[in-house]
Amino acid sequence: MRVLLIGSGGREHALAVGLAADPSVEFLAAAPGNPGIAQVAELHPVTATDPAAVAALAVELSADLVVIGPEAPLVAGVADAVRAKGIACFGPSAAAAQLEGSKAFANEVMEAAGVPTARSFACTTVDEAKAALAEFGAPYVVKNDGLAAGKGVVVTDDLDTAVRHAEECGKVVIEEFLPGPEVSLFVITDGTAVAPLMPAQDFKRLKDGDAGPNTGGMGAYAPLDWAPADLTERVLRETVEPTLAEMRRRGTPFAGLLYVGLALTPDGPKVIEFNARFGDPETQVVLALLATPLAGLLKAAATGTLAGHPPLIWHDGAAVTVVVASHNYPGTPRTGDVITGAEVPGVIHAGTARDAEGRLVSAGGRVLSVTATGADLAAAREAAYALVGGVSLAGAQFRSDIALRAVNHEIKI
Repeated sequence: MRVLLIGSGGREHALAVGLAADPSVEFLAAAPGNPGIAQVAELHPVTATDPAAVAALAVELSADLVVIGPEAPLVAGVADAVRAKGIACFGPSAAAAQLEGSKAFANEVMEAAGVPTARSFACTTVDEAKAALAEFGAPYVVKNDGLAAGKGVVVTDDLDTAVRHAEECGKVVIEEFLPGPEVSLFVITDGTAVAPLMPAQDFKRLKDGDAGPNTGGMGAYAPLDWAPADLTERVLRETVEPTLAEMRRRGTPFAGLLYVGLALTPDGPKVIEFNARFGDPETQVVLALLATPLAGLLKAAATGTLAGHPPLIWHDGAAVTVVVASHNYPGTPRTGDVITGAEVPGVIHAGTARDAEGRLVSAGGRVLSVTATGADLAAAREAAYALVGGVSLAGAQFRSDIALRAVNHEIKI
């Protein structure tokens, strides 16, 4: 199988590692890629959000399967352009990707499908936002309606901060706060059949103890030994299958990766958000534990044959990833700092590049996702932080408590 992967972040590096390990993959290319992905794939320059350019590259490379990593190309219609060339593509259409592209649209779909989620208001003026904030009270949840690279959500007890975020975003969705531990569940689907992956938990706040601003994610781990045994089955029944049915009813079936962000509330699992692609950094830990060959699984979803795919197989043990971010992230990150110790197995590249001298340097906010597995969560955590200790990056920021509460059995529902 000849595979083309679109994207250049940590999620794409993790996908590239999984795709390269699939015995059915004879050729793997990535566009535009990064220095880590270059270790396992042939890199090609492309503007990932240009549907015609990506489709043309897929034709040029005689790709049998195109895998689209990030959300922006999906919302831009890249999957539609690739499929129009007769090439199988893993990723939803532009219309279906609105489940991530618009929070208001996602809430409309969930309401129509009867999916358990937070009460919400879509607001286009500051007065509407203030009224919604008053309705729900603190903690205030304010979400940019459109794509914001994982940083469009503010959860705060400070009303002025909430109002300021609403003003900055324009169209926002104000939601009631959902209490309880958060869980990410990835579901691979061809629009009808589903193959749920292992639930994971990520860490959105910048600093230890969930302090500091929201980020795109500072680490993750799996499995979740503390989660209810029937969690995946219940979310499929109450959330995923009704959502897919509603999308089919609208004439915009969702095929690809449906990311379900959940809060495990006292009333059961409720949806915080949908994404239309693999989440980052949860992908790093989930794929590290997946034994089933990845390319064959994604192609089954892309070709409508997922129902006939064998059941998924998982490695024993646990996985932990720790994100190493650049100085000043999640503000404007400092870039160009030299990185050493990052070109070893388990260190997933996200925001990296080569400078004029060929040195590996930082090129984004979240620079690396340092990932390790172990016989249990404690062992995986110890191995991940040992890898972090081998990485050098001036001004680096990383949390020291990823998976710590789970190891200490401190998470309660």
